[in-house]
Amino acid sequence: MRILLRNILPFLCLLPVVALAQPALTDSLRRADSLFAAGEKIQASRLYEGVLAAGHTATDPMLLKLASISEQQHDVPRLLYYLEVYFDRHPDDAILLRMNEIARANNLIGYEIDDLNYFYLFYRKYGIYLQLFLLIPALYVFGILVLKVVRKEPIPGRQKWVVFIYLLLLLIFTNLPEGVQSGITNQDRVLLRTDPSAAAPVAEVVGRGNKVSILGTKDIYLRVLWHNELYFIRRDNVWII
Repeated sequence: MRILLRNILPFLCLLPVVALAQPALTDSLRRADSLFAAGEKIQASRLYEGVLAAGHTATDPMLLKLASISEQQHDVPRLLYYLEVYFDRHPDDAILLRMNEIARANNLIGYEIDDLNYFYLFYRKYGIYLQLFLLIPALYVFGILVLKVVRKEPIPGRQKWVVFIYLLLLLIFTNLPEGVQSGITNQDRVLLRTDPSAAAPVAEVVGRGNKVSILGTKDIYLRVLWHNELYFIRRDNVWII
């Protein structure tokens, strides 16, 4: 009982802090919206970013407002970051093309429109329907196999392997797009290292605003794909989408 109270007590102490912080965040959001509507967009941006830094999840209107402010301030990397986050929630051809145009105009890499991007767009739009379409025959065949087991009928080994491989491929197809993250470099000089260590050789230096694919983490480093090669970047040098 004493151990249980010791574990719960810190959580109970945090409850008043959370309760006090929430109204303050709500008030900051209201003031930011008012400032944005009044044309005071720089002050609004500071309040929005403060709210996000406090752990508040950005709403869709907030992302679009921050993107608009970043565009007016000619902060291309932040503009692309907010558009990427919005695109991740609402995949759309127009946003994809807009990001590609901005990136090409500013010589930024990682925003190219290729088959992989269109596959990702298609998957985010219609993935749930495709998964259901693929799952229905799998459940039907699986039900037949269960029925045969109940009736104690023999099941050919080939059928078992076909069902197993089909379900395995369906599982991979369902989880693969969700397992890959992207990030945008947020420093003027980002070092790409061959190993996750400050002593590792620097393979390349990239500027702010380039987009990388994140394939994993190692301590304070991210394992990223850049020009079809694996490198390591410090986590604090990347805005993770």
